[in-house]
Amino acid sequence: MALSWREDDVQLVCTALDGAEVIGHIVIDSTIGGRSAGGLRMMPDVDENELRQLARTMTLKYGFLGMPVGGAKAGVRGDPEAPAEERRFRVAAFARAMAPFLKSGLYAPATDMGTDSDDILCLMQAINMPVSHAEQEGIHSADYTALTVLSAVRMALRHLQLSLPDSTVAIEGWGKVGSALGGLLAEAGARIVAVSTVRGAVYSAQGLDVKKLQGLASEAGSRAVDLYDDGEHLERAALLGLPVDVLCPCARHHTIHGGNVDSVAARIVCPGANSPLTAEAERLLFQRGVLCLPDFVTNSGGALGAILEGASASEAQIAAFIAQQFDKRIAWLLDEAARQQALPRDVAVPLALARFEEMRRYASHGTLLAAGGRLRRFGEKLEARGWVPRRLSVPLMSAYLARSLAW
Repeated sequence: MALSWREDDVQLVCTALDGAEVIGHIVIDSTIGGRSAGGLRMMPDVDENELRQLARTMTLKYGFLGMPVGGAKAGVRGDPEAPAEERRFRVAAFARAMAPFLKSGLYAPATDMGTDSDDILCLMQAINMPVSHAEQEGIHSADYTALTVLSAVRMALRHLQLSLPDSTVAIEGWGKVGSALGGLLAEAGARIVAVSTVRGAVYSAQGLDVKKLQGLASEAGSRAVDLYDDGEHLERAALLGLPVDVLCPCARHHTIHGGNVDSVAARIVCPGANSPLTAEAERLLFQRGVLCLPDFVTNSGGALGAILEGASASEAQIAAFIAQQFDKRIAWLLDEAARQQALPRDVAVPLALARFEEMRRYASHGTLLAAGGRLRRFGEKLEARGWVPRRLSVPLMSAYLARSLAW
């Protein structure tokens, strides 16, 4: 087992090797106080270039949220639908190779595409790192990501003077985030007309049975679309061209690009995945009048909800916090982009980077905000040990995050 790393002018790239075989990578885009965080994904072809893009997205996400932590991303090469023993073997090998970065806190992992809480637990145990109560129980980050995507969809429809009930939605990627989002949208009255996995897509103009699809995904993973028998089966790429109100890409990065962007027929594109559109595709959609929301805004609920869950907030409390605090930020972003006649990303990126640098300056000078970040981490540790009652930890953490989100 070997570890190689190199640092360029922008990012630190760490590669775990088993002989000539690449096990995986960690890309650290930024740090605050010597710390960074981001999801660990498992895919057979995950590579350095993909992780570089995703790590930059995490910096933007933390900046948008006002959270004093740097952005990073990691990937293990493997089949996410392989038997658990094989998956754990690869995760443990990756952990042992990357132990210096993990044990120092330079990189803190979380679940991502192709991994679950058991994978993160395996990673921590492989190198004898302490595991918090929340990590043992498992953080429901996909559910919280779905909540902020739901908020973004709702506010985007309202911005176009449309309503969520009876709107039509296509979801690319019926995984953890996509299926959770589908359930939330269906509960709100939206009609989910198409979903896809790596194996293809299924479509029904009258609407799909979301609960049935969720059950199939739980039992058969990506084969859910093959087993669903109440709709028309399509090629995976065909989902992008369906004439729906909302397209939610929740699959891999850059699935919408210059080569297929002309086929997109949705009025709104609201990502659940990180970096699902290339910069070229996003700009071309904007020029056509398609409302495209930035991914690091719409899918930031995973990072936000994980902190609240670490403070023992219930799912209902987290959903209420997101609805109260997030809707108005999305509304502001859409109104400001319309006022400037600009792509929403062009408004959100400078804001996120400015706020990130502000967090970094505060941390370097040891100001009250940096102390607040340390207090938050200390509070999480106390709560995990049962030394802080939930009735105190939840409102304190909610107030901290509401202040962080204020612009």
